[in-house]
Amino acid sequence: MKFERPTFKDILEAKRILKEYLPRTPLYSYPQLNQLLDARVFIKHENYLPTGTFKARGGINLISHLKREQRERGVITASTGNHALSIVYASKLFGVPVTIVMPEKANVTKVKAIRGLGANIVFFGRIFDEAKDYAEKLAGEKSARFIHPASEPYLIAGVATYALEILEDVPSLDMIIVPVGGGSGASGCCLTKEAVNPKVQVIAVQSKQAPAAYLSWKNKKIVKDKMETVAEGLATEIGYELTQEILQDYLSDFILVSDEEMVQAIIIIMELIRNMAEEAGASPLAAALKIKDRLKGKKVALVLTGSNISMERLKRLLC
Repeated sequence: MKFERPTFKDILEAKRILKEYLPRTPLYSYPQLNQLLDARVFIKHENYLPTGTFKARGGINLISHLKREQRERGVITASTGNHALSIVYASKLFGVPVTIVMPEKANVTKVKAIRGLGANIVFFGRIFDEAKDYAEKLAGEKSARFIHPASEPYLIAGVATYALEILEDVPSLDMIIVPVGGGSGASGCCLTKEAVNPKVQVIAVQSKQAPAAYLSWKNKKIVKDKMETVAEGLATEIGYELTQEILQDYLSDFILVSDEEMVQAIIIIMELIRNMAEEAGASPLAAALKIKDRLKGKKVALVLTGSNISMERLKRLLC
């Protein structure tokens, strides 16, 4: 299915809709991070949303736009966790039946949270993309609305509202660093900054162990590659057309970081700002540390996209 990219008008409409359901998340600057990076650093705390992740914005915006018939038939999507949480949370708000297809070894913490919200979970495949293909097949069989994890205009417009909040709070910002899995967050940032302040640079970050989105952007075509990262929010093995199309037009740069660098960033976040982050949520800090020389004296926003790390994983990192 071919989707058209959302407009800035769509983002403003999403802001109006989300105001009823979600709080505005804070944008805090921490002296210790400023010193570490020799820049004025702002953390956008999307981890403070009810689902612990920025994706709640996209889920609510999309489900709110479903027609009555679509709501009655229900929705099906695939996810490693955070996208599922957003769709389930939104579906519960609007009374929509929802089925989530997850990889067989999905994050236990996220599985519990999704079940707790009343979703039907189907486990299929070793990796996310296998689960996604099965979810699309299942949706066709059940005449349900399949929700793509990234290439959905309403998802992108919804998550783009956090970039709008950032630029409202700091109009003179120089740069936003944002994780990329499917790319809805980064593409939403790009569309927003282009409308509000085109001088702002948006820099994407992905794991070296799952570089498909990076390679798609670099090669200007959809690329499939390995998917070996432990960072669930970055764990896709192929670039997606709609988000890649937007990134090609407006993204300033794309940085790859290792899983080990993300782990170090998680520890720094816990140590310096007393917040929890999963690998994807910590990846902007990992990228910032990698390009520290480019940040000197600038105003930089790092999007802490999520904090849904499992206790088992956290214990391993801290031991």
